[in-house]
Amino acid sequence: MTITYSCVANGRAVLAELALTGGSYQEAVATVLKLVLLRAEPKTIMQMGSFVYHTLFIDGITYLCATDNALDTITPSAFLKNVSETFLRNPLMSQEHFSPSNAVAADFQQVLGKYMMKYNKNQDDTPISTLRSQVTDVKNIMSQNIDEILESENRLSIFTDRTDDLQTTAKESPKTRKALRRMWRKHFRKVIIITVAILLSIIIILLSTNVIPA
Repeated sequence: MTITYSCVANGRAVLAELALTGGSYQEAVATVLKLVLLRAEPKTIMQMGSFVYHTLFIDGITYLCATDNALDTITPSAFLKNVSETFLRNPLMSQEHFSPSNAVAADFQQVLGKYMMKYNKNQDDTPISTLRSQVTDVKNIMSQNIDEILESENRLSIFTDRTDDLQTTAKESPKTRKALRRMWRKHFRKVIIITVAILLSIIIILLSTNVIPA
C-alpha cells in the first residue's frame, strides 16, 4: 500500500496538500470533503476511482489521505493521527487568516511529505504486512499437507488396485474392507481440517483489515 496524496482542509478549503504521483485528485477530494462535512463523522473511508480516501475530522479540520490499496486501513489511520497531532501542536494553525497562501501552509506541505515518506517506507513493519506474512506461511503449510494427502491417496489407489486384482481369485476379507474405510475416513478428515483452516485464515485477515466490520 502507498499513500499517494494527502491534505489538510478547513471546511472545504484545502490549506496544505501534497501529491507523490501524477494525476488529478482535486475533483475527488472536493467530493470527499463535502461528504465529510455533511456526515460530520470522526473517520470515513471512501473509494473513488482507483484510490481509497481516508479522513480524520477534528473540530472542523479534515485530515485526508489517498491510498492505492483498500485492504490496509491501519497505516492511513496512523498517518492521519500523526498529521493531526503535528497540526494541532502548532499555535499558528489556529489563526483565523490561515490560508493556502500563508507561509505556514507552505511549510506544512513539508510535514505531509515527511510523514508520507515515513509510512510508505515502513510498510514491511506494519501489522498488515506481518499478518500477510503469517497467512502466506499458513498457505505454504496447507500446500505441503495437500501434497502429502495426494501422495497418500496415490498410494491408497495403488493398494486398492492390488486389492481388486486379488478379488478375482479370492473374496475380499472383512479386515481389508475395514482398513480401507479407516484410510478413507482419515484422509477425508484431513481435507476437512485444511479447508476449515484456510477459511479461518481468510476471515481473520478480512477482520484485521476491516474489510469485514468487527
